Amino acid sequence: MTNFDGQTAVITGGAQGIGYATAKRLIDDGCEVMIWDIDEKLGLNAARELNCHFLKVDQTDNKAVEEATEKTINKIDKIDILVCSAGIAGPTFSTWDYPVDEWSRVFNVNVNGVFYCNKYVVKKMRDRGYGRIINIASIAGKEGNPNAPAYSASKAAVIGLTKSLGKETADQDIAVNCITPATAKTRILDQVSQEFIDYMISKIPRNRFVTVEEVASLIAFLASRENSFTTAGVFDISGGRATY
Repeated sequence: MTNFDGQTAVITGGAQGIGYATAKRLIDDGCEVMIWDIDEKLGLNAARELNCHFLKVDQTDNKAVEEATEKTINKIDKIDILVCSAGIAGPTFSTWDYPVDEWSRVFNVNVNGVFYCNKYVVKKMRDRGYGRIINIASIAGKEGNPNAPAYSASKAAVIGLTKSLGKETADQDIAVNCITPATAKTRILDQVSQEFIDYMISKIPRNRFVTVEEVASLIAFLASRENSFTTAGVFDISGGRATY
Protein backbone atom coordinates (compact mmCIF):
# COMPACT_ATOMS: atom_id res chain seq x y z
CA MET A 1 0.00 0.00 0.00
CA THR A 2 1.15 3.54 -0.78
CA ASN A 3 1.07 6.20 1.91
CA PHE A 4 -0.94 9.26 0.92
CA ASP A 5 -1.48 10.62 4.42
CA GLY A 6 -1.86 14.40 4.32
CA GLN A 7 -2.18 14.48 0.54
CA THR A 8 -5.08 15.58 -1.62
CA ALA A 9 -6.23 14.54 -5.08
CA VAL A 10 -8.63 15.62 -7.80
CA ILE A 11 -9.97 12.81 -9.94
CA THR A 12 -11.97 13.69 -13.03
CA GLY A 13 -14.58 11.17 -14.07
CA GLY A 14 -14.34 9.81 -10.55
CA ALA A 15 -17.98 8.81 -10.33
CA GLN A 16 -17.45 5.55 -12.18
CA GLY A 17 -15.01 3.23 -13.91
CA ILE A 18 -11.26 3.80 -13.62
CA GLY A 19 -11.80 7.14 -11.89
CA TYR A 20 -13.94 5.59 -9.16
CA ALA A 21 -11.51 2.71 -8.62
CA THR A 22 -8.65 5.18 -8.39
CA ALA A 23 -10.51 7.35 -5.90
CA LYS A 24 -11.18 4.30 -3.75
CA ARG A 25 -7.55 3.18 -3.90
CA LEU A 26 -6.16 6.60 -2.96
CA ILE A 27 -8.71 7.08 -0.17
CA ASP A 28 -7.89 3.63 1.23
CA ASP A 29 -4.25 4.74 1.26
CA GLY A 30 -4.99 7.89 3.26
CA CYS A 31 -5.62 10.52 0.56
CA GLU A 32 -8.32 13.20 0.70
CA VAL A 33 -10.12 13.11 -2.65
CA MET A 34 -12.27 15.53 -4.62
CA ILE A 35 -14.20 13.99 -7.50
CA TRP A 36 -14.97 16.12 -10.55
CA ASP A 37 -17.69 14.70 -12.75
CA ILE A 38 -20.35 16.01 -15.09
CA ASP A 39 -22.92 13.48 -13.81
CA GLU A 40 -24.20 15.00 -10.59
CA LYS A 41 -26.27 12.03 -9.48
CA LEU A 42 -23.46 9.51 -9.97
CA GLY A 43 -20.96 11.93 -8.47
CA LEU A 44 -22.96 12.50 -5.29
CA ASN A 45 -23.52 8.77 -4.91
CA ALA A 46 -19.83 8.06 -5.37
CA ALA A 47 -18.89 10.73 -2.84
CA ARG A 48 -21.23 9.18 -0.28
CA GLU A 49 -19.93 5.69 -0.91
CA LEU A 50 -16.29 6.72 -0.78
CA ASN A 51 -16.60 9.42 1.89
CA CYS A 52 -15.00 12.08 -0.29
CA HIS A 53 -15.84 15.44 -1.88
CA PHE A 54 -17.65 16.10 -5.14
CA LEU A 55 -17.98 18.96 -7.60
CA LYS A 56 -20.08 18.92 -10.74
CA VAL A 57 -17.69 19.99 -13.48
CA ASP A 58 -18.05 20.10 -17.24
CA GLN A 59 -14.43 19.80 -18.28
CA THR A 60 -15.20 21.02 -21.80
CA ASP A 61 -15.93 24.45 -20.28
CA ASN A 62 -12.65 26.30 -19.80
CA LYS A 63 -14.08 28.78 -17.31
CA ALA A 64 -15.84 26.06 -15.33
CA VAL A 65 -12.57 24.16 -14.88
CA GLU A 66 -10.78 27.32 -13.75
CA GLU A 67 -13.53 27.99 -11.20
CA ALA A 68 -13.59 24.36 -10.05
CA THR A 69 -9.86 24.54 -9.37
CA GLU A 70 -10.35 27.55 -7.10
CA LYS A 71 -13.33 25.96 -5.35
CA THR A 72 -11.32 22.81 -4.77
CA ILE A 73 -8.39 24.74 -3.29
CA ASN A 74 -10.80 26.55 -0.98
CA LYS A 75 -12.26 23.22 0.13
CA ILE A 76 -9.21 20.99 0.52
CA ASP A 77 -6.45 23.64 0.71
CA LYS A 78 -4.20 22.22 -2.04
CA ILE A 79 -4.05 19.77 -4.93
CA ASP A 80 -1.16 17.32 -4.73
CA ILE A 81 -2.48 14.89 -7.33
CA LEU A 82 -4.55 15.21 -10.48
CA VAL A 83 -5.89 12.14 -12.25
CA CYS A 84 -7.62 12.92 -15.54
CA SER A 85 -9.87 9.93 -16.10
CA ALA A 86 -12.96 11.54 -17.66
CA GLY A 87 -13.36 10.70 -21.33
CA ILE A 88 -15.67 9.34 -23.99
CA ALA A 89 -15.27 6.72 -26.71
CA GLY A 90 -17.51 8.24 -29.36
CA PRO A 91 -19.28 6.15 -32.01
CA THR A 92 -17.62 3.62 -34.28
CA PHE A 93 -17.39 4.62 -37.94
CA SER A 94 -14.77 4.35 -40.63
CA THR A 95 -12.80 7.57 -40.98
CA TRP A 96 -14.49 8.53 -44.25
CA ASP A 97 -17.93 8.13 -42.68
CA TYR A 98 -17.13 9.62 -39.28
CA PRO A 99 -19.59 12.41 -38.38
CA VAL A 100 -17.82 15.74 -38.04
CA ASP A 101 -19.89 16.78 -35.04
CA GLU A 102 -18.98 13.55 -33.22
CA TRP A 103 -15.31 14.10 -34.01
CA SER A 104 -15.50 17.54 -32.42
CA ARG A 105 -17.38 16.20 -29.39
CA VAL A 106 -14.77 13.51 -28.71
CA PHE A 107 -11.92 15.99 -29.01
CA ASN A 108 -13.68 18.53 -26.84
CA VAL A 109 -13.96 16.04 -23.96
CA ASN A 110 -10.80 13.97 -24.41
CA VAL A 111 -8.33 16.65 -25.45
CA ASN A 112 -9.63 20.12 -24.62
CA GLY A 113 -11.00 18.94 -21.28
CA VAL A 114 -7.74 17.28 -20.25
CA PHE A 115 -5.82 20.38 -21.35
CA TYR A 116 -8.01 22.68 -19.24
CA CYS A 117 -7.63 20.46 -16.16
CA ASN A 118 -3.86 20.19 -16.58
CA LYS A 119 -3.54 23.91 -17.29
CA TYR A 120 -5.23 25.23 -14.18
CA VAL A 121 -4.17 22.57 -11.69
CA VAL A 122 -0.50 22.56 -12.70
CA LYS A 123 -0.34 26.32 -12.02
CA LYS A 124 -1.22 25.58 -8.39
CA MET A 125 1.32 22.77 -8.29
CA ARG A 126 4.06 25.06 -9.62
CA ASP A 127 3.25 27.60 -6.93
CA ARG A 128 4.02 24.92 -4.33
CA GLY A 129 6.80 23.14 -6.22
CA TYR A 130 5.12 19.74 -5.95
CA GLY A 131 2.56 17.69 -7.82
CA ARG A 132 1.67 14.48 -9.59
CA ILE A 133 -0.48 14.41 -12.74
CA ILE A 134 -1.66 11.22 -14.39
CA ASN A 135 -3.56 11.50 -17.65
CA ILE A 136 -5.49 8.46 -18.85
CA ALA A 137 -4.72 7.89 -22.52
CA SER A 138 -5.20 4.53 -24.25
CA ILE A 139 -3.34 1.89 -26.21
CA ALA A 140 -5.47 3.20 -29.09
CA GLY A 141 -3.47 6.41 -28.89
CA LYS A 142 -0.30 4.47 -29.71
CA GLU A 143 -1.58 1.90 -32.18
CA GLY A 144 -4.85 3.27 -33.53
CA ASN A 145 -8.06 1.27 -33.54
CA PRO A 146 -9.95 0.81 -36.79
CA ASN A 147 -13.34 2.52 -36.86
CA ALA A 148 -12.37 4.66 -33.88
CA PRO A 149 -10.39 7.48 -35.50
CA ALA A 150 -11.58 10.23 -33.14
CA TYR A 151 -10.89 8.23 -29.99
CA SER A 152 -7.50 7.02 -31.24
CA ALA A 153 -6.40 10.47 -32.36
CA SER A 154 -7.64 12.14 -29.18
CA LYS A 155 -5.72 9.73 -26.98
CA ALA A 156 -2.59 10.26 -29.08
CA ALA A 157 -3.04 13.96 -28.36
CA VAL A 158 -3.20 13.24 -24.62
CA ILE A 159 0.14 11.44 -24.88
CA GLY A 160 1.67 14.45 -26.65
CA LEU A 161 0.25 16.89 -24.10
CA THR A 162 1.61 14.77 -21.24
CA LYS A 163 5.10 14.66 -22.71
CA SER A 164 5.13 18.40 -23.31
CA LEU A 165 3.92 19.32 -19.82
CA GLY A 166 6.22 16.78 -18.19
CA LYS A 167 9.24 18.41 -19.79
CA GLU A 168 8.02 21.91 -18.91
CA THR A 169 7.72 21.06 -15.21
CA ALA A 170 10.78 18.85 -14.80
CA ASP A 171 12.61 21.62 -12.94
CA GLN A 172 10.36 21.02 -9.92
CA ASP A 173 9.16 17.99 -7.97
CA ILE A 174 6.25 17.64 -10.39
CA ALA A 175 5.71 14.41 -12.30
CA VAL A 176 3.38 14.35 -15.30
CA ASN A 177 2.79 10.92 -16.80
CA CYS A 178 0.09 9.08 -18.68
CA ILE A 179 -1.03 5.49 -18.88
CA THR A 180 -2.16 3.60 -21.97
CA PRO A 181 -4.45 0.82 -20.82
CA ALA A 182 -6.02 -1.78 -23.00
CA THR A 183 -9.80 -1.82 -22.84
CA ALA A 184 -11.22 -1.96 -19.33
CA LYS A 185 -14.66 -3.31 -18.52
CA THR A 186 -16.42 -0.01 -17.87
CA ARG A 187 -19.56 1.82 -19.03
CA ILE A 188 -17.60 3.33 -21.90
CA LEU A 189 -18.18 0.01 -23.69
CA ASP A 190 -21.88 0.86 -23.81
CA GLN A 191 -20.98 3.38 -26.52
CA VAL A 192 -19.48 0.85 -28.94
CA SER A 193 -20.69 -2.19 -30.87
CA GLN A 194 -20.29 -5.83 -29.81
CA GLU A 195 -18.23 -6.37 -32.94
CA PHE A 196 -15.81 -3.71 -31.74
CA ILE A 197 -15.68 -5.26 -28.24
CA ASP A 198 -14.86 -8.67 -29.71
CA TYR A 199 -12.12 -7.09 -31.81
CA MET A 200 -10.59 -5.41 -28.77
CA ILE A 201 -10.40 -8.66 -26.80
CA SER A 202 -8.84 -10.45 -29.77
CA LYS A 203 -5.96 -7.95 -29.73
CA ILE A 204 -5.03 -8.60 -26.08
CA PRO A 205 -2.70 -11.61 -25.53
CA ARG A 206 -4.04 -12.01 -21.98
CA ASN A 207 -7.42 -12.62 -23.66
CA ARG A 208 -9.34 -10.46 -21.20
CA PHE A 209 -10.02 -6.85 -20.37
CA VAL A 210 -7.97 -5.14 -17.69
CA THR A 211 -9.73 -4.55 -14.38
CA VAL A 212 -10.19 -1.04 -13.05
CA GLU A 213 -8.43 -2.11 -9.84
CA GLU A 214 -5.34 -3.11 -11.82
CA VAL A 215 -5.28 0.28 -13.50
CA ALA A 216 -5.78 2.05 -10.16
CA SER A 217 -2.76 0.22 -8.75
CA LEU A 218 -0.49 1.61 -11.48
CA ILE A 219 -1.95 5.10 -11.03
CA ALA A 220 -1.30 4.90 -7.27
CA PHE A 221 2.43 4.46 -7.85
CA LEU A 222 2.59 7.27 -10.40
CA ALA A 223 0.70 9.52 -7.97
CA SER A 224 2.99 8.74 -5.05
CA ARG A 225 5.95 10.60 -3.60
CA GLU A 226 8.06 7.58 -4.59
CA ASN A 227 7.62 8.51 -8.24
CA SER A 228 10.12 11.32 -7.92
CA PHE A 229 12.16 10.78 -11.11
CA THR A 230 9.97 9.60 -13.96
CA THR A 231 8.06 12.30 -15.80
CA ALA A 232 6.77 12.82 -19.37
CA GLY A 233 6.39 9.03 -19.48
CA VAL A 234 3.90 6.65 -21.04
CA PHE A 235 3.08 3.54 -19.04
CA ASP A 236 1.46 0.57 -20.76
CA ILE A 237 -1.04 -1.67 -19.02
CA SER A 238 -2.15 -3.53 -22.11
CA GLY A 239 -2.05 -7.22 -21.28
CA GLY A 240 0.73 -7.73 -23.82
CA ARG A 241 -0.88 -5.81 -26.64
CA ALA A 242 1.59 -2.91 -26.75
CA THR A 243 4.37 -3.32 -29.32
CA TYR A 244 6.36 -0.22 -28.35
